[in-house]
Amino acid sequence: MSQLILIRHGQSLWNAANKFTGWVDVPLSEQGRAEATVASCKLRPYRVDVCFTSMLFRAIETAVICLTEVDDICGGKIPIIKHNTDDKDWHGWDQYDGNPNDELPIFLSAALDERYYGDLQGLNKAETSEKFGEQQVHTWRRSYDVRPPGGESLEDTRRRTLPFFRDRILKHIIEGDHVLIAAHGNSLRSIIMELENISSEAIPNLELGTGVPLVYEMDQSGHVLEKKVLK
Repeated sequence: MSQLILIRHGQSLWNAANKFTGWVDVPLSEQGRAEATVASCKLRPYRVDVCFTSMLFRAIETAVICLTEVDDICGGKIPIIKHNTDDKDWHGWDQYDGNPNDELPIFLSAALDERYYGDLQGLNKAETSEKFGEQQVHTWRRSYDVRPPGGESLEDTRRRTLPFFRDRILKHIIEGDHVLIAAHGNSLRSIIMELENISSEAIPNLELGTGVPLVYEMDQSGHVLEKKVLK
């Protein structure tokens, strides 16, 4: 069996300020770093062979803390961040192939980024509710197929997360690797819809706490055998 561990990043500074964040690259708060450290301790009995995260720093920061605060998780390997090397001005660091016996790769992908909140990004959620109405804002935040102004719906987010999950991540599970995904509330919700066969009608009720690991026991066909929430 393989284990798939999903974790929403710890509290960010804009989570603490009750702002819509989306693709704005905001780091973790002090509480968020503490949440990631606690998550690392909860993951002590588990092992990780490969990690995937988004391009946003709050998710990267969470992944690194989870993998380094407790040495046992990596099985003695050193986490190495595998940057996107499409930039023509890259310095050639991508020429390093790595040593799979000593290193644990952390792959970054925009496919795992949070949903894009468009015109809502940077706005206070409470003030936005006062302006547009609580029900309207709830629909923008939690519905499956309604887009916030200028932004993505969860359905839109799912169109980019699922192909990446199926093409890049699932093969590691089928090969028997233990996988950690550190990402965001909505990118993870879209993956959980797939894992747990949750309908578009039921997904608005799924809430993911910051820094709380979900552990899925997976068979070699990529099907879920058991789920644990490490609260």
